[in-house]
Amino acid sequence: MTQGVRGTRDFYPEDMRLRNWLFERFHAAARSHGFEEYDAPVLESEELYTRKAGEDIVGQLYNFEDKGGRKVALRPEMTPSLARMVMTRAGALALPIKWYSIPQCWRYERTQRGRGREHYQWNVDIWGMEGVEADAELLSVLVHFFNSVGLGSDDLVIRISSRKVLEEVLGSLGIEGETFAQTCVTVDKMNKLPAHVIEAQLGDLGLSSDAISTIRSVLAITDLASLESALASNSEAVVELQSLFALCDSYGISDWVSFDASVVRGLAYYTGPVFEAHDRAGILRAICGGGRYDKLIGSLGGKDLPATGFGFGDMVIMELLADKGLIPELSSGVGDVVFGMGAELRGAAMQVAGKLRASGRSTDLVLEDKRIKWVFKHAERSGAARLVMVMPEEWSKGNVKVKDLATGEETEISFDSLG
Repeated sequence: MTQGVRGTRDFYPEDMRLRNWLFERFHAAARSHGFEEYDAPVLESEELYTRKAGEDIVGQLYNFEDKGGRKVALRPEMTPSLARMVMTRAGALALPIKWYSIPQCWRYERTQRGRGREHYQWNVDIWGMEGVEADAELLSVLVHFFNSVGLGSDDLVIRISSRKVLEEVLGSLGIEGETFAQTCVTVDKMNKLPAHVIEAQLGDLGLSSDAISTIRSVLAITDLASLESALASNSEAVVELQSLFALCDSYGISDWVSFDASVVRGLAYYTGPVFEAHDRAGILRAICGGGRYDKLIGSLGGKDLPATGFGFGDMVIMELLADKGLIPELSSGVGDVVFGMGAELRGAAMQVAGKLRASGRSTDLVLEDKRIKWVFKHAERSGAARLVMVMPEEWSKGNVKVKDLATGEETEISFDSLG
């Protein structure tokens, strides 16, 4: 077999350079806001996801029974693992918790542009804060990252709503509990499935045609003033969203955000503000998404703790950066290439390479007898800054020849002064 499993990716060195570049910016954006990194196993108990996730994820699990008869699954997302970790040390962790991670996640689903069956997902979460200040902090992290890769508010928008909007609408229609959660999962597909399919699914949940019409009209709202008119005068959703947008203004990120009632998010555990980032052109699927999930731990058997966070996959963002011409050209990071002329100078070349590495320089040593033309091409392909040549005449004097590959200038320097 020469092909990998469908929906998975190989990362050749040039791909790894780009992935590391992206991840470094994930790290930098999170750390600039005081977040600490954590990790968890890729293999978890299947029950962690089937309890309170949402039907799509449950149907997309890579799950199996291990040799001990335990039902396990490859993680499809990180938030349940994080909830498990927080539960394990409940009462011992200083609040608020500000953690982030870049885990590999697995979902068995149809592959398409920006979506495979495995991907890396930058997760940033805050636990222990009830106010929307935490949600605003997450949005600031996102904008910091977007700026760091060369994207602006004219390239993309972060659309914000709240699960409480739909909760208040459905509550006025007498729809709550498990039916509410299932309705959210279905409504999240409104832009992905034909209208008659959505209506049929909502009808199967017991919603009347009038209720479906009311839901559609509210989800079409794109400004807070209209939302305030549509909901009760004392709407908690409206007050909360007004506060969040005011905080975005304080952070100077108002150009990046907009209200959109159609943002619901499919995961069943969301409880408050939810958001998604989309390219302004509307060509790609959501770049990232998240929201508040204050009752997740309770659904897993622990004591509820307010929490909010987002997941940001590594695939769609690269599609957008490619479309915008923002993919950087990255070299291998090799500083020097060392070449010894002839087998008799191989030991000397190793001494030179060792000295350069000890001084902190990244050094590639040519290990075989190669023609000098090949060595020059190899140094250029490596993106090296210098070619250090160990030649018989120069080495007999304790010197090496150094070629600056940017200027083409060659100099002879002593072994002792190398660095």
